[in-house]
Amino acid sequence: MSLKGKTLFITGGSRGIGHAIALRAARDGANVAIAAKTAEPHPKLPGTIYTAAEDIEKAGGKALPIICDIRDEAQVKAAIEKTVATFGGIDILVNNASAISLTGTLETDMKRYDLMNGINARGTFMTGKYCIPHLKKAANPHILTLSPPLDMRAKWFAPHVAYSMAKYGMSLCTLAWAEEFRKDGIAANSLWPRTTIATAAVKMIGGDPLLKRSRTPEIMADAAYVILCKPAREFTGHFCVDEIVLREAGVRDFSGYAAVPGTPDRELSPDFFLPEDLLRMG
Repeated sequence: MSLKGKTLFITGGSRGIGHAIALRAARDGANVAIAAKTAEPHPKLPGTIYTAAEDIEKAGGKALPIICDIRDEAQVKAAIEKTVATFGGIDILVNNASAISLTGTLETDMKRYDLMNGINARGTFMTGKYCIPHLKKAANPHILTLSPPLDMRAKWFAPHVAYSMAKYGMSLCTLAWAEEFRKDGIAANSLWPRTTIATAAVKMIGGDPLLKRSRTPEIMADAAYVILCKPAREFTGHFCVDEIVLREAGVRDFSGYAAVPGTPDRELSPDFFLPEDLLRMG
C-alpha cells in the first residue's frame, strides 16, 4: 500500500518526529495538514508550520499549514474543517503534539500541569473527537498517537507523575478508540521509540550528551509509515515500538538511524515507559 493521495492531519508537526512523519508521507504524494502553534521562528528552535509546508512540497506532497493551539476547541474544529475543505476529507490523524516536564509533585506548578494535560491528554482526545466523523468516511482510516505502552509500574510515575498521567492519557485514547470504533473500520494505534530520539525536547532534558545517545526522528517516521500502510480493519489496538515495527517489516540494520553515525546500539539511551524486555534489547 501507499499513502499517495491520502490526507494526514498532524498535530505539532513543525519540527521533530511530526515533521519527519510528514516528510515520509509526502514522498508518496500525500496531502499533509500541519496543525501547530509555531508560526514565527523560535530563537533557539528550527522550524515553523510554513517551513514544514515548504519541506513537504519539496518532498512531493501537498501541504496545508494551519496555526492551531490544540488546547483551543474552536481552533481545532476550524483546522479540521479547513483540512476537509482543502483536500476533501481526512484519512489519517497523527496525534504528535506533546508537552513535557520531568518534575516531581512538589516541583510541578499547576500551570505546567495544565499545559501537559491540556496538550497531551485533552488535545489528543479533542482532536480525535472532531476528526473521527471524517475518518469514518475514509477508505483505510488510521489514528496514530505518539504515546507509550501502558506499563503501570510505579517507577514510571514517582519521578514525574504529572507528565506520566498526561502521556498515559493519550495511550488510553488508543485503548478506547480501537474498540469503540472497531465496527467503523478505524484503526487506533500508538507508537513509541525504544531509544530517545534526537529532538528539541530530548536536548532540553539531557543536553548534547543525551542527543548523542539517541536516534534520529526518521526511525519513528519509517515505523509510522509501516503502520499507516496496514489495513485498518486488521491492525488496531496496538502499542507499537519503532524498532519492533521495523524488525517485523524486515529491517535488520539500524545503524543509519543513530544521531551520531557509528554509535553502537548498546550505547543508545532507552526511552521511558518501556517494558523490561525492550529495555534489554540492543
